[in-house]
Amino acid sequence: MPTPSNNPENNDLSQESLPSRGSHPFTDNFATERLTRIRNLYSPEIKEYPLSRSKLETYLKCPACFYRDRREGVAPPPPYPYSLNSAVDELLKKEFDQYREKQIPHPLMLKAGIDAVPLKHPNLDEWRDSLHKGIKAKVAGTNFRFSGGVDDIWLNAAGEIHIVDYKSTASKKEVSMEDEYKDAYKRQVEMYQWLFKANGFNVSDTTYFVYCNADLNRPSFDGKLEFNIAILEHKGDYSWVGQALKDAHTCLGKNTPPPPCKDCDHCKYIAAVDYLSGIKRRH
Repeated sequence: MPTPSNNPENNDLSQESLPSRGSHPFTDNFATERLTRIRNLYSPEIKEYPLSRSKLETYLKCPACFYRDRREGVAPPPPYPYSLNSAVDELLKKEFDQYREKQIPHPLMLKAGIDAVPLKHPNLDEWRDSLHKGIKAKVAGTNFRFSGGVDDIWLNAAGEIHIVDYKSTASKKEVSMEDEYKDAYKRQVEMYQWLFKANGFNVSDTTYFVYCNADLNRPSFDGKLEFNIAILEHKGDYSWVGQALKDAHTCLGKNTPPPPCKDCDHCKYIAAVDYLSGIKRRH
């Protein structure tokens, strides 16, 4: 299972490691404002606490950031919105829905030799809605209600479902699933596998990424992007997900946060600001 970066021996974010502190008005500028969120904070008293796939990913990357977000109400700054990627996702869903309605495979699936069709199911729109609904499951031994929003589901001839995720990029290299940052993509579909298995579905180990790579070798833009599209396969192993959820639950159940992570940019930023502001943070 993926191991979160929570080993204090690997951290070096003490105040002694930072430059000498000078005068800094940072905290004074916000002295009269509330800087922490009060909504969606974790408490052991909550009967069912909603935890999204992206929040579990936060825990795996940095338990300290996860704790600050879910217990203390201080979330890392949101990523810049990927509007073009979202547009590609939306158009791919519309395109595959045409073949879903006819219950025939998409030409890309035929080209890749995939014996399946896009799944037609009354709850598909709900499963796709990661912000408000998604597919959900209670996590045994915790008060978590885990959820995630998929891009697509395909049904094969054996009655198994395949988790499918749409990805888009712009690279002169041929896309593959071997880059280090693709590990998060693999974890993403494995969490979806766990969720659908928890809901009683016959889940295939094989997942697919419909990968759209914008062609950067064109001589000009001409008001449009053209993509090379490939379907990449990943053999998922979601056996780690249940334990990761329990570990995240244990993390939130403590009265003090985990130590900051040395390889986390957000932790390094907070450590520097704390020092310049004269704050001694508990951990």
